[in-house]
Formats: sequence, C-alpha cells, structure tokens
Amino acid sequence: MNLQLIKNSLGKPYFETDDCLLYAGDCLELMKKVDSSLVDLTVTSPPYNIGKEYEEPMPLENYLDWCKDWISEIHRVTKNQGAFWLNIGYLEIPEKGKAVPIPYLLWDKTPFYFIQEVIWNYGAGVAGRKFFSPRNEKLLWYVKDQENYVFNLDDIRDKNVKYPNQKKNGKLKCNPLGKNPTDVWQIPKVTSGANRSSKERMPHPAQFPIALIDRIVKASSNTDEVVLDPFLGSGTSAIVALSNKRKFIGFEINEKYCDLAVERIKQYKNSPQPVSLFEFATTTQLV
Repeated sequence: MNLQLIKNSLGKPYFETDDCLLYAGDCLELMKKVDSSLVDLTVTSPPYNIGKEYEEPMPLENYLDWCKDWISEIHRVTKNQGAFWLNIGYLEIPEKGKAVPIPYLLWDKTPFYFIQEVIWNYGAGVAGRKFFSPRNEKLLWYVKDQENYVFNLDDIRDKNVKYPNQKKNGKLKCNPLGKNPTDVWQIPKVTSGANRSSKERMPHPAQFPIALIDRIVKASSNTDEVVLDPFLGSGTSAIVALSNKRKFIGFEINEKYCDLAVERIKQYKNSPQPVSLFEFATTTQLV
C-alpha cells in the first residue's frame, strides 16, 4: 500500500514491478513530494565529495548543508519505528586533515537518534605511503524512536562460533543460532581490476557488497516493509531488499546507473526461483 501512496505522489516511475519503484532524478526534490511516514528503512551511501565520476564536488560547508537537507527529508518520510543506515567514507579538508571521516562532521546534524557506529573492515583498498593504508569505512545507525525500533538480532547472528557446544551449569553458553556479529564487520569490498575483480562486480565505481546490505536489511526491517535508497547506484540495495521479501523504492540521478539497476532487477526477477542471493550476485555479469 505504501508503495502505491509513494507512486501517487511521484507519478510515473522510471521502472516498476509489483514490489519495486525506481525514479530517475534528484533524490532531495523527489523526497519532498513524498508523504510523511511511509518508509521503514533507508540504507544508502551518498557521494563523498571527493571528485568521483558521478559527483560535482562542492565547498565543504555546502556539501554538509546538502547532506543535512536530504537526511532531514529521510527523517520525515520514515515511520516512527523506522531506521536509517548511512555508509560514508573520508575526505580531505585543506590545512586541517588528510583523511577526515565524514561521520565526524555529520553524525549529529540530523533529527534521528544515533544508536551506534559500525566499522566496516573491507580488506582491500588504497595503498598508503606516508600514512596507514585505509581498510575501513563507517556505518552510522540511526532510528526515529530511541525506545521503539526494529532490531532482528537472531536473523543476523554469526554462526562461526569457536565453542558452540560449551555449557555452563548444564546450559549452552552461546545462542544456538550463533553469536552477535559485533560492531566490526569484516566483509570484503567489491573490487575491480583485471586480476582481482570481485565476482559480483558491476560497472559502477562505488558498489555496495551484497553481504553488507543483506545484514542491514535483515536487522532493521521486516517482511513486506518498505526499504529506500535515495542514492541507488548499481542497485545492490534493491536486489537485497527484494530477495528478502521487502518492498523497495530507489532514486538515482544518473540514468546510466538507473539502467544498470533496472537490468540487475530484471535479471534477478527472471532467475529461477527461489534463487540464492549470493549465487545470483556472483554469477550475474553486466557489461
């Protein structure tokens, strides 16, 4: 029902299925048209203002103001029990710092309640000569109501337990479903390159790994709820949401990436069902 209400506000989408709406355009302007309290979870990674091919760098103050604006719109369209997960990296501030984590500049510039910072340790990355080689980015987890929000820990427990059968006073010390995955997530980055390209690599320079978004969607939303990604990129968040039986809405300003996301969704929908999300990700290649 909420997808239909969103469609009523925004009009004809760039692409749609019965459980998915994609719109090509500026996410801030699009979200302003959406009624309040229709989204259960937003998970996204905006441009970092570092000159990637899909962004126009702004003065730092303008960039931070722009982020505050679209985050405020996410807060408005989020339901009271809803959540917002923000993945953001680093930038250089002239005369101040070389690799300044953007979360340090943004974390409190939002009406959301901040639950926790999660460290994504991704393994491969930039090699440093006069500094330590970066191997992490931050995930900021926010909720709208600090006392009442979705957290499905049992759905994301880590089954890699060293002593799964250890007991104390006759009872298992560890939950039989696994352990809490903690606030440091070791998930490989989607790499590029002739000899080290990830199997799930798509033609996008900043692609989410399936495993990262899968954990967030399972932890912070429930079946049939609405997941939003206002910076859709390659469409990973759409594939993950749909595979977990959520509804999805995505915004993407670049039509080239809209087309990439559409093609991935079509391929997922046309795959033999049920299909393993990770099997699909590592066998689907687009050029």
